[in-house]
Amino acid sequence: MKAFLLAAGQGTRLRPITDKVPKCLVPICGVPMLQIWLEICRKAGIEEVMVNLHTHADSVRTWLRTNTSGVRVCLAEELTLLGSAGTLLANREWVSGEKYFWILYADVLTNANLEQMRQFHLARQPAATLGLYKVPDPSRCGIACFDEEMIIREFVEKPVQPKGQWAFSGVMIATQELMNHIPSRCPVDLGFDVLPQLVGKMSAFPISEYVLDIGTMKNYQEAQNTWPGLNN
Repeated sequence: MKAFLLAAGQGTRLRPITDKVPKCLVPICGVPMLQIWLEICRKAGIEEVMVNLHTHADSVRTWLRTNTSGVRVCLAEELTLLGSAGTLLANREWVSGEKYFWILYADVLTNANLEQMRQFHLARQPAATLGLYKVPDPSRCGIACFDEEMIIREFVEKPVQPKGQWAFSGVMIATQELMNHIPSRCPVDLGFDVLPQLVGKMSAFPISEYVLDIGTMKNYQEAQNTWPGLNN
């Protein structure tokens, strides 16, 4: 299995930490986020990960020289940010032989059961399976509404009037059908430009485990006090 680990964000809301440290290497209880993600991937049977880079790319390269996770890592540096979907389109050939693949947001901290989510996806065979979790402020997230069969019937990124609290977690399984819906422009975003096109073709997988977007200083500090670690 392969996974895109989206890590090119500049981390402006985590300054001054990210003035010198790339967002994917900020530590959670002393452990860099990238190390946590590579361990998650190893445990889930993901053999190869593509990490996209932009700010502090050399720091990530240096850190990866000590990577002992057992997961192969290839890097895709973006001199100009392509957007979350733009990264996928630019590297489509890398997953051309894959029936499905993971898309993971590197600034999300989670110990979700990816194998359980994979089995859920395989049983339904949708264009994509989105890991969802409940949030207190849905206006800041991509919000999905789904029916009793767990089919996503609406997806709105940062809605002005949210219809629910189930937010996209930054953990998803995608297929070549999702790739076919990415517009050929730059930058292009998954939440705004792609997922709304796939309504009715995506499955909702509620995550009951820990999920926290560490993109803000408040959440980053919260993570230091609440992160339970990875499940055994």
